[in-house]
Amino acid sequence: MPRQIFQLKMSLAGVRPPVWRRVLVPAGYTLDRLHRVVQHAMGWRDCHLHSFEIDAVQYGEPDPDGELALHDELDVRLDAVLGKGSRFSYTYDFGDWWEHDLVVEDALTADPEERYPVCLEGERACPPEGIGGPSGYQALLVALADPADFADPAHAALRDWAGSTFDPSRFDAGRTGTLLRRFC
Repeated sequence: MPRQIFQLKMSLAGVRPPVWRRVLVPAGYTLDRLHRVVQHAMGWRDCHLHSFEIDAVQYGEPDPDGELALHDELDVRLDAVLGKGSRFSYTYDFGDWWEHDLVVEDALTADPEERYPVCLEGERACPPEGIGGPSGYQALLVALADPADFADPAHAALRDWAGSTFDPSRFDAGRTGTLLRRFC
C-alpha cells in the first residue's frame, strides 16, 4: 500500500512580516518526529521545551516531575490524530513562547522516488533563539531597519547580539530540505 504524505504549512504566530514553511511529511510520523521537522524547518536549535495541541489535547515529552500534563508524543502518529484540513498548534520555548499555527493542507500519495520530509517553500528567517519572543523579535527588526541609529544603545545591543550575518528576509528551501532529510 502506498505511503500517505501530509502537506503541512507551519506559520509562526504573532510576527510580522510572516515567517512560514510548507513541508511534506509522512503521515505515519509520530509527533516526536514532527517536532524535529518543525525545529529544522523553522531554524530552531531544539534547546527548549515544546508541546503540541491537537483538539484541546496537549502532547510533548513526558514531564518526569509531573508538572506538565502532556500525553507522550512518542505514542501518537500524525495519521491517528490529523487529516486533511486539520489545524493544530506547536509551542516552542515556554519562556519566549513561540506559537506555531499548523494546518494539514493536503494528504497525498508518496512519490516512491522522493525522500521525505521535504521543504517545498517558505518565507523569512526564523527569529534567533532567546530574542524574547514576538515582542523581542519586533524590537530586533526595528533595530535592524536602521543600522545607522547608533544613538539608541538598545538598538546597537540588539544588532550586536543578532550578529552581522543575521538577515531576517533570508530563507533557503533547498538548504532546509537537506537538513530535514539528514536529521529527521
